Amino acid sequence: MSDKAVEMKHVSYSYPDTTEALRDVTIDIFAGESVGLIGPNGAGKSTLLLQLNGILKGKGCVKIFDTEVHDKNLRQVRKDVGLVFQDPDSQLFMPTVFDDVAFGPINMSLSEQKVKESVAEALRDVDMLDAAARSSHHLSFGEKKRVSIATVLSMNPRILVLDEPSSNLDPKHRRELIHFLRDLSITKIIATHDLDLVWQICSRVVLIDKGRIAAEGSTLDILANASLLERHGLEMPPSIIKAGQIFEGTRQIENHTATI
Repeated sequence: MSDKAVEMKHVSYSYPDTTEALRDVTIDIFAGESVGLIGPNGAGKSTLLLQLNGILKGKGCVKIFDTEVHDKNLRQVRKDVGLVFQDPDSQLFMPTVFDDVAFGPINMSLSEQKVKESVAEALRDVDMLDAAARSSHHLSFGEKKRVSIATVLSMNPRILVLDEPSSNLDPKHRRELIHFLRDLSITKIIATHDLDLVWQICSRVVLIDKGRIAAEGSTLDILANASLLERHGLEMPPSIIKAGQIFEGTRQIENHTATI
């Protein structure tokens, strides 16, 4: 068996209004990798993510752990690929937080005790265990984001796919989310405009624009390339700018010392 978690070969997708969202996308993501998917608004990031579990199906081939995504195996694919939507209201529909997070494990036919354990662990991971009895729709947007992540974690996916996971999170919970994702040892694919988050979590970056892969490479190679980012409507994240300033400052100090 291949160690590829995701294989996309020549994938294209057009919406019913003929908008071409993906154009001949080919990419491999390996098991255990953390990959950041970046690009301007309308680049095709969300459309690409929705190909991974069959919500959208375009031309070309998509494989998850060597299994091609098609209608007959969507149940297994969606068990392997946990997708967290950008808008949590698209993911939360049950009476309580507990019910929302338990929905997946129940449909996996887990025992009642195992369901309770999975829900508690997932809510604990996102710091929402105390909200288990609350209505999801009475939560703040940031709290809903954390619960929506828990609904996926409770199913123990092999691939975690997140669309703008840090949007509307306060600094404390954004920081906790970054630490949690960084320590989570499964394949992660994160589409986001939060390039500092990508810098802290991802080992590789794929830049998409106008439905095409514009560049891919190590996180440092992509995020430190100011001209590349600027051409695609992006900017270097503050953490990389700061790291560069520290490096330059240290080099200047060293050079000054050497001339004394």
